Formats: sequence, structure tokens, C-alpha cells
Amino acid sequence: MQVVVVVYSDDPAVRADVNRALGKTMGGLDVEVREVATQAAVLAQLDKKDIDCCIFDAEATPSGGMGLSKQIRDEYPECPPVLLLIARSSDSWLATWSRAEAIHPMPIDPFTLAKQVEDLVFIDDEAA
Repeated sequence: MQVVVVVYSDDPAVRADVNRALGKTMGGLDVEVREVATQAAVLAQLDKKDIDCCIFDAEATPSGGMGLSKQIRDEYPECPPVLLLIARSSDSWLATWSRAEAIHPMPIDPFTLAKQVEDLVFIDDEAA
């Protein structure tokens, strides 16, 4: 068994930072990080129905992570939890609109991010 996390950002450095922060294991399970750079790639990953958590860069272009979070909530009945990476704390209200379960400020704090994702994955897993 493994934990599958989709990381969406048009910035390869952000994707790499998230990948490093998550590490190789979580809750005793292997972590598979699927880095994607486009909205279409996120949707293709969600269509596989094996995603445990999504991490979206709110600053990604041309499709921002907040709008994408809102879209997948509307279009995928069994949507995995979403964590948004935000550049400004004042964007928290918009993250609420997007229906993301969690936000994480930039720059990435590897300890906090990994703990947030672990909480999302295993709390969601217990609810199922």
C-alpha cells in the first residue's frame, strides 16, 4: 500500500520543494508524489481514482490552484482532500471559497506540510 499525492504547480521548484517535504514514507506507507504542471494533467490523475491527497499551488498559471480546487469539488463526487499553497495570508478567505481542506503558507515548511498532509490522508481514510 502507498499514499498517492498529486502536486500541481507550473513552477518546477515548488513541485520539488513539496516532494522533498513529503519524503518517502508517511504513516508507515510509501509515498508516491505525482508532479503535474497543468490543469488537464490534474484532471487526468483524478480520473484514475487512486489519489489520496492533492496539493495545489494557488499562484500557478494559467489555472490557479484555488479555482482548480473549486472545480474538482464541483465535478468529482469522491474528491480527495486538497491542500492549497498560498503566498499571502490574506488569501485565506479565497481558499475557503475553493473548499480546500487545508492551506499552507509559502515558503514551504517541510515539517508542517508533511504533518498537514498526513492528517488529511489518514483522517480522510478513517472517515471512509
